[in-house]
Amino acid sequence: MSSSTNHDVYFIPEPSKWPIVGTIALTTTVIGAVTSIHANEINLILPVGFLMIAYLFFGWFGAVIKESMADCYNPQVDRSFRIGMLWFIFSEVMFFAAFFGALFYVRIIAMEWLGGSSNNAMTHELLWPAFEAVWPIMTNPDNVKYVAQTDIIPAMGLPAWNTAILLTSSVTLTFAHHALRANKQKPLIIWLAITVLLGCIFLVLQAEEYIYAYSELGLTMGSGIYGSTFFLLTGFHGFHVTMGTIMLFIMLIRSIKGHFTADKHFAFEAVAWYWHFVDVVWLGLFIFVYWL
Repeated sequence: MSSSTNHDVYFIPEPSKWPIVGTIALTTTVIGAVTSIHANEINLILPVGFLMIAYLFFGWFGAVIKESMADCYNPQVDRSFRIGMLWFIFSEVMFFAAFFGALFYVRIIAMEWLGGSSNNAMTHELLWPAFEAVWPIMTNPDNVKYVAQTDIIPAMGLPAWNTAILLTSSVTLTFAHHALRANKQKPLIIWLAITVLLGCIFLVLQAEEYIYAYSELGLTMGSGIYGSTFFLLTGFHGFHVTMGTIMLFIMLIRSIKGHFTADKHFAFEAVAWYWHFVDVVWLGLFIFVYWL
């Protein structure tokens, strides 16, 4: 169906190469990531996988944008997009819930067991008699456990700044959304550009934080359960911020080109939902990883 006027007919796209391209791209990336981890260096397969994913995004989303601009989608298609985006965000909620769950299990249950709580005294004596139930749990290069509460990223440093930056970005994105719904093109572009800039600043500060953690604190994925949970949670969140910033930048370009109207801008809304979700996840990270 290619009619741009008959909205009583559900649009069915032509057979597409993009699903198989996506399968190959993701498989290549996973293989590259696994081999890089085992070799402790970047394998050439990994950047090839990233390039294939970039090609997938540009091609597949470009095709969807062309269909949208051709007015191929009726209200039923629009509802399917919204439901699909909601399910995607729910899957992301479950993704981060798994890592938060691992953090809570270690801090609240496993650490108490190993520390010899009243009901697990023998666990402490038999497995790790010298263990002290104090967070964070880290190891030195000789694989000897030690506890150093000062050798962690202070919450009131860069994490606090990044929290303020992300919260501000949610506000500026909301201003941009209101401007779009009011058909005010110039405020839309200004507020959206500020949001993109704030996302970039967040990523720069997080990179600076990682450099400090590696060079000054010796905090790595191999420095114990604190290091692994810290980098898994903040690293995956940083990846989501990177993707969100790229999507916001694309929305900025489309806004400049005038692709959106007050009553037809689901792509903008979908990215806004995603960005607000990323902000909420960061609040959880700031509280449970940095502060408590």
